[in-house]
Amino acid sequence: MNESPILTTVFAALALMFLLPAAALAEPALSEPALAEPQALPTESGYRGIWYNIGLKYSGGMATYPQQHIPIAIYSPVANKTFFCYGGVSGEGGSLLHMVSFFDHHTGEAPRPRVLLDKQTTDAHDNPTLSMDDEGRLFVFSNAHGTSRPSFISRSAQPYSIDAFERVFTGNFSYAQPWHVPGKGFVVLHTRYSKAGQRHLFWMTSADGVTWSLPQPLAAFQGHYQISWMDKGKIATAFDFHPGGLDHRTNIYYMETPDEGQTWRTVDGKPVATPLTSPDNAALVHDYQKEKLLVYLKDIQFDDSGHPVILYLTSKGAEPTPANGPRVWRTARWDGKRWVIRRVTTSDHNYDHGSLYLEGDLWRIIAPTDPGPFPGDTGGEMVMWESRDQGLTWRRARTLTAHSPRNHSYARHPMNASPQFYTLWADGATRQPSESHLYFATRDRDVFVLPYTMQRGREKPQKLKR
Repeated sequence: MNESPILTTVFAALALMFLLPAAALAEPALSEPALAEPQALPTESGYRGIWYNIGLKYSGGMATYPQQHIPIAIYSPVANKTFFCYGGVSGEGGSLLHMVSFFDHHTGEAPRPRVLLDKQTTDAHDNPTLSMDDEGRLFVFSNAHGTSRPSFISRSAQPYSIDAFERVFTGNFSYAQPWHVPGKGFVVLHTRYSKAGQRHLFWMTSADGVTWSLPQPLAAFQGHYQISWMDKGKIATAFDFHPGGLDHRTNIYYMETPDEGQTWRTVDGKPVATPLTSPDNAALVHDYQKEKLLVYLKDIQFDDSGHPVILYLTSKGAEPTPANGPRVWRTARWDGKRWVIRRVTTSDHNYDHGSLYLEGDLWRIIAPTDPGPFPGDTGGEMVMWESRDQGLTWRRARTLTAHSPRNHSYARHPMNASPQFYTLWADGATRQPSESHLYFATRDRDVFVLPYTMQRGREKPQKLKR
């Protein structure tokens, strides 16, 4: 990184000491790196996602949960593979396993997934995220949910390989969003919990993924969730705030950094002093608090002009009841002068999460916007929506799944997504524990299921019949 370690440490320490509420200071710092010998990873006999629930609030197959874990899949043109991680379980069930695998675009096959570690919990908030350095080494960020469990960073022993990993860092972070800027290093946006349970936003940097800067505060007013993406080295975050708790999430804010966190700015290039400590600030995209609407952030992408487009859903309340509808999918697009907000469609649950794709004048959304076999619950049937007028109008391009035995949920956008492996998600029942299968869709709208039980070391995913 092109930064002074001394200044970074001083500024971060001052921010932590003087700008954040005292309750936020109780979080443990990241530990010093403790390199371990690379360990060959065992395999599992199939792709089985974790089932997780918090009552009727949200439940189901959560292998690719949550949307704040970005990215979980990366396409490498050098290897011609899409590498991905997810939250899985063994054939006997049990606790959360951090799984790593890939889809080989040359052969059309997937290997038996590798078990990176047992997270010693059944909480899908601990699911992993993925990054890749300039040499092709994979980095898996094993998240925690709060401060009661540790977090880890693991690095592949060889480039473009999932066979063996070494643990390079142990500490505590949640909702890690690792971005590797080519030729520069890593910037990891993440959440750290205060003693009071508030979620504050931070970032940290590393040139090699092993030695890390102190976490530096980004936003700290009443709690936040964020989503992010990287475009040509620019890292952008969109986040909300939680007046009265996480079930009152509202508003949308946007900031970006062109220099790996050395400076932050608004969408129109104005510098922003971090951390933000008030909901009334220059990063505000739209004030939904005034409209008494909740905001559920989904995805953020960039158009050909480098302008961000934020995908999100609004609703009247957190409880999954018809009274809190309509649950409206929307886009907020920066047109160079202002944010243009447009309606897409509706869903029957706040946690119907999907992904946005911007390809020239063609915009796509893949999301579970149709009711599934458990209507009114998390997820549903996957639908591909398309727009050719920057989100002014949308058409249903294809119903990707139908008559499914379980609800599909958390459709995720791979970084550098290949047309052959365009979206990754999982399914699951919502009212009781169930098996959970993993799926991916192609840009041509075909859907494949990864093998739940494998007889060989590599197998081709099965194409779903329409």
